Formats: sequence, C-alpha cells, structure tokens
Amino acid sequence: MENDNEKFEITRAVEDFLKSVFSLQQQQERVSTNDLAQVLGRTQPTVTDMAQRLMAAGLLDYQKYRGVRLTPAGEEIALKMLRRHRLIELYLVRDMGYALHEVHDEAERLEHAVSDRFIEALSARLDDPQLDPHGDTIPAADGTMAARELQPLSDLPEHTPAIVSRLKATNNDMLQYILDRGFQLGSRVEVLVRDPFDGPITAIVDGIQQVIGRGVASCIDVERV
Repeated sequence: MENDNEKFEITRAVEDFLKSVFSLQQQQERVSTNDLAQVLGRTQPTVTDMAQRLMAAGLLDYQKYRGVRLTPAGEEIALKMLRRHRLIELYLVRDMGYALHEVHDEAERLEHAVSDRFIEALSARLDDPQLDPHGDTIPAADGTMAARELQPLSDLPEHTPAIVSRLKATNNDMLQYILDRGFQLGSRVEVLVRDPFDGPITAIVDGIQQVIGRGVASCIDVERV
C-alpha cells in the first residue's frame, strides 16, 4: 500500500464514503452501492465510480453485484473519522450547550477541518471518554472499540430491568420524541407489556409509565442490569 495511498488524495468525500461504509457494515457483511447511494445522497453511478477508485487505492474491496467492504487501510481511515465525529459531538453537548439533535450536522462539518493534534487534545480535555452523547462507542486513538452487549428495547423481555445505553434515531424529530418521553442515556427501563402484532410497548422509565411504538423502541438500545 506505499503506494497507491501516497498518490491518492484523501478528500472529505472519500472520508465520508469510508465512514458510511463502516456504519453500514455493522448490519451487513457487504454493503450494496444502492444503500450507499441512499445514505450519501449520491447517484448510483457516482457511488460505483468512487468505489472503483477506492479499490484501486487499496481502501475498499469492491465486487460488482456483491457490493463493497473496507480493507484494513480503509477501516483505519473510517475509524479515525468516527473518533473525530463522536468526540466533537460530545464536546458540543458537554461544553458548548448544544442540544442532542443539533450536534450531528455541526460535527459533520468540523470533523474534516480540525487537526489530529486538536482531536487528541479534545479527548484529553474530555477525560478520554468511551461514549458519545448518543451512546455510540468512541474508537480509541489506536482504532480499537470496546465491546458492548446491547439489544433494542423492542426485543427486551418483559419485566427485565435494563439501562438505556444508546439512541439510534437518525431523524431529529424521532430523537426529540424519544427524549421527551424520558428515554435518556442511563435511564432505568423495564418493559411491562408488549402488544401483539407489532403493537405498542408499555414501559416504565425511571418510575414513569410510557407507551411507545415498536419502531420507536427499536431505536433505543438497552443493556440488561
């Protein structure tokens, strides 16, 4: 890899592409170009062209009709960008007074503008945190990520105590809806009743009864106590 990478410019578009592949890989072995086009807001031909260029640079394994997967070099860049993004989000919430639904777009802009030195200084200021304000794991400087055993609230067995540990809603309105109903990180939660046929879920959140839809519950990850 000496290489192709030295000749290949790592632009913002490349960083965003690799980060998106990494995120989608958490749900599937290989990522389709259709899914990438939707996430990135790009046309399929544009995504395919980028995938071919990244494969030539040694950052991506691209197979026609089978989608893409990061190479170790591509994953290294993706994890670096995730670390930047999640540390900046935490800083914006903890020190700058941003609301949770405001931080994603701001971090998207800032993650490409700051230096590695700034990010490591920011991590030290925040006491080297492991989680961002959504409950997502922040990759360490060496690219490792702590393993966690989480499950969606929609799958939590009834009368099983748990802690709200991650909010996966990407839609700002849904995120605010979840927060307004008391599902904050660290809240204690227990499912009381799960209605059949994908009906609503009745849960106790920090001692208060709430009723939410199954789709909303699937965006709340919990860890059993």
